[in-house]
Amino acid sequence: MKQLAILGSTGSIGVNTLDVVRGHPDRFKVVALTAGKQVDLLAQQCIEFKPAIAVVADADGATRLSKLLLEKKIDTQVLYGPDALVSAVTQSNCDTVMAAIVGAAGLVPALAAAKAGKRVLLANKEALVMSGDLFMQAMRVGGGELLPIDSEHNAIFQCLPNQFSRDQSSSQGVEELWLTASGGPFRNTPLDQLVNITPEQACAHPNWVMGRKISVDSATMMNKGLEVIEAFWLFGLSLEKIKVLIHPQSVVHSMVRYRDGSVLAQLGQPDMRTPIAYGLAWPERIDAGVAPLSLTQLASLSFSEPELERFPCLSLAFAAAKAGGTAPTVLNAANEVAVAAFLDEGLPYLQIPVVVSKVLESIPAANADSLELILAVDTRARQAAQTVVKDILCKR
Repeated sequence: MKQLAILGSTGSIGVNTLDVVRGHPDRFKVVALTAGKQVDLLAQQCIEFKPAIAVVADADGATRLSKLLLEKKIDTQVLYGPDALVSAVTQSNCDTVMAAIVGAAGLVPALAAAKAGKRVLLANKEALVMSGDLFMQAMRVGGGELLPIDSEHNAIFQCLPNQFSRDQSSSQGVEELWLTASGGPFRNTPLDQLVNITPEQACAHPNWVMGRKISVDSATMMNKGLEVIEAFWLFGLSLEKIKVLIHPQSVVHSMVRYRDGSVLAQLGQPDMRTPIAYGLAWPERIDAGVAPLSLTQLASLSFSEPELERFPCLSLAFAAAKAGGTAPTVLNAANEVAVAAFLDEGLPYLQIPVVVSKVLESIPAANADSLELILAVDTRARQAAQTVVKDILCKR
């Protein structure tokens, strides 16, 4: 029976992971759950799954969670703060870690899981976007298994040879990786109408049910740009061999092109429980609770190249990836600040890439050779982005 820690259990990935676990009580035992501010939902999860450790963001949340669990006589140790996220990995006796904390906050516990030799189910983009080299080194040193959970990377993983090696991809005949993207809610919106886009419109994804931040990233296609950087680290191909295709139906989750002319694709419903179940049970396949895909009910499958004028964030991500070093850290931090300002402070939608671009220009890339440096650059980029946001809002 696998011992599972879920970092970010109240988010969409965490909730879907627990739904898969719920269907297989003989295979998985939840030993640690972590959340930020959603204490009530975390309490419900703890009451159902009875983990050894539960983690929340702060002392007030911990007090509240402890009270709720005490009332139900649930003997779960309640911890709080960033260090406690690492404790959830190292002190829970888990062997599998679902790394699903959105944003830079998930970087340190994901690295801890890698160093500890766990099976890491990576749904946190920042671990590879911010510290790809360090993270892959930690996986090698720890000797654990790294399985991507993002639907696109999981699809590519399924389409690669069984004994695929990122260091020998060329000798295994792999020529290109094709990441598919829905194009989000604005792929056909006239460019002049993007000026007045609201958070509600940006969060209304046509195919997937996701959190607000990642929904905005999907609309701008920054999400796909971050996935390109992830794919570079996960699979070892050069950036020139990683392509993005708009695929509005979200049925083909990604593809691999081989030297002999073959293209292998992974298809399925747009439901994150499929890649989650694949990662949890790999190399076996288990029921994910997902409805079968009926190709006869699909009118057509279409593909096109993204318009970079419509999606400037995608261009910025490719530029940061080519610059390397700390540039992806700056890209990610500036984007997080810009998206938060769009959602909560009234920053215009079209100013998101403007903020990111200005911050990338103001902070030169350096070698990302230590976690301390990466976190320092992350802080600096956030401060710079907040200044740019403030200037934009003041001029409105």
